[in-house]
Amino acid sequence: MSGETSEALSVACNEMDTLFRGVADLSISSDPPRVESHHHLTTSLEEEDFTLRDLLELPIEICERRPTCLRCCRPEKVCLCPFLPGCPLDVSTSLYIVQHPAEESRVLRTVPLLAACLPPEKCKVFVGRRFSEERNPELAAVCQDRRTLLLYPGPEAQNLQDLNEDLMGDEQNIIIIDGTWSQAKDMFLRNSLFHLPKQVQLNSTPSSQYVIRTQPTNMCLSTLECAAIALSIMEKDPVIQEVLLKPLRALCSFQLEHGAQVHHSKEHLLKTGLYDKPLPKNKRKMKRIQKLITNQKI
Repeated sequence: MSGETSEALSVACNEMDTLFRGVADLSISSDPPRVESHHHLTTSLEEEDFTLRDLLELPIEICERRPTCLRCCRPEKVCLCPFLPGCPLDVSTSLYIVQHPAEESRVLRTVPLLAACLPPEKCKVFVGRRFSEERNPELAAVCQDRRTLLLYPGPEAQNLQDLNEDLMGDEQNIIIIDGTWSQAKDMFLRNSLFHLPKQVQLNSTPSSQYVIRTQPTNMCLSTLECAAIALSIMEKDPVIQEVLLKPLRALCSFQLEHGAQVHHSKEHLLKTGLYDKPLPKNKRKMKRIQKLITNQKI
């Protein structure tokens, strides 16, 4: 072997040796970070698991609701049973309340007070937005009954006090929609069942005594007030109205004594310049507000 060949071979071997050492150093130096990363990941998971175990082991505090009176559905401390009749009123007219689901959860609703004053079979409540003959056969049968009246205002509605005597016989049914005025309108328009009964309204009504909730106009009434006036007309007994309104007055008085404010109707606030909310930009809604101010029928 020549000297040049031997020298070239020696250089090549040195370069290979340097290359292998670099690879070895790289492998050795790169291993610790991987091990350290895995170690940190394991530690982090163990800490999270420990935190979750701590949370799961914490005692559960059960929030108990205040005891509720079974008759008036009010908290026992503010029970309104002393203002209810001693026994349910003896009436021949049956009330069917179709209630928007949002009303069911309201604290100051009036339907429970109405139901507490009447026999269970004379005041039935159906909760929902949409009703059909398939899902609500009992309500559908009532809507199809010629003795049924729907208490809901409108251009086609007849004054309840002007009904002929032959329509004011025994065992009449009255359907009342329970909800805000926008909710009631939506339920009336979207349920064809409610277009079957004869539509009636109350043309002459006193101002609402339900002063702890805002009404659109001075003539708007709560569900309980509508039922009280309607029953007194159908049963020809004005005492019924006074008996049914007694618990409503007590409810409002209690709320006002404990910080509630008197709620005037939107009509009153607009006429007196006390309406502090921004006026709607929608032309249709603005037209309704102008009618409220000028006392036009809506």
